[in-house]
Amino acid sequence: MTKPRLAIIPGDPSGIGPELMARLLNSDGVRDAAEILLIGDGHLWRQGAEQADLPVDPVGIGEGDVPGFEGLCHLDMETIAPTEVKRAEVTVESGRSALRTLDKALDLAMVGHVDGVLFGPFNKAALTAAGLNAEDEHRYMARYLGFDGYHSEINVLDELMTTRVTSHIGLKDVADNISGDGVRRAVTLAHDTLVQSGKTRPHVAVAALNPHAGDNGKFGREEIDILEPVVAEFQDRQMHVTGPWPSDTVFLKAKVGEVDAVVTMYHDQGQIAIKLMGFDRGVTVAGGLPIPVTTPAHGTAFDIAGQGVANPGATRAAFDLLVRLAKTHLAQRHASTE
Repeated sequence: MTKPRLAIIPGDPSGIGPELMARLLNSDGVRDAAEILLIGDGHLWRQGAEQADLPVDPVGIGEGDVPGFEGLCHLDMETIAPTEVKRAEVTVESGRSALRTLDKALDLAMVGHVDGVLFGPFNKAALTAAGLNAEDEHRYMARYLGFDGYHSEINVLDELMTTRVTSHIGLKDVADNISGDGVRRAVTLAHDTLVQSGKTRPHVAVAALNPHAGDNGKFGREEIDILEPVVAEFQDRQMHVTGPWPSDTVFLKAKVGEVDAVVTMYHDQGQIAIKLMGFDRGVTVAGGLPIPVTTPAHGTAFDIAGQGVANPGATRAAFDLLVRLAKTHLAQRHASTE
């Protein structure tokens, strides 16, 4: 099968992104797994190579060469001057650089020149200062792509995915925002993304909202009135969806591989569990978008930026997952044109 073509951007120049990408590009099998296009300022890629003390040696190409690029290539951009890179600082210049390289990667994906995008960690404060004008980068990307369908962040650890029905809202507002439609969307997103990553019949477990899954209504009726009927709907369609499971035990099932995904009701219900199980391997997927996009789940790590000690585990996991997602995306695109 044709190798997928991936765009890689360094993320926030002030953080560990450039170093992480240098370490990734020197990892076993990476350059054999995909055609790779580095996007952004040449001095940022050199910065990463110097911080990692590893070579980054792409072939420089111009805009006209992008459609047929092979191997490891670099499309140069001037987004930030070397003197404007302030290590371990939140700056509007770094935020602007991250957004400009992201825009370029999305542009190339929209016209089919790349099959997926991997970005280094962003700093949300820097993005906001630079004009993000969205709740997060996921909503920014959807708006930039003109995509108005359902999309949401997916958190991944090894072979386990988590989606959530509510996200960045106060805990006191969660129960009022749990709906049948919301649960259906979160289950469908988990199922479809797992299929795209290569799972043939994924097991999606739905976490309960209340203690002991409501204990037959004693601690709340969301499980009875909302969650159980939705689970039954998916089961009637012969999909492997189970629950609602008490949230203090469902991740025990996930940890031993009994389920492929957990649908949680609110942000920290899943985030705490999955980060405890493997913070250094976590991946974030921009779920639901028309193109595959992944990134390591951790942040810019200003406390270690420039010290040459960044752990590339999550970045490698993000790359490997992106390769799988991009292969399916590429196959689907080819099938649609035949």
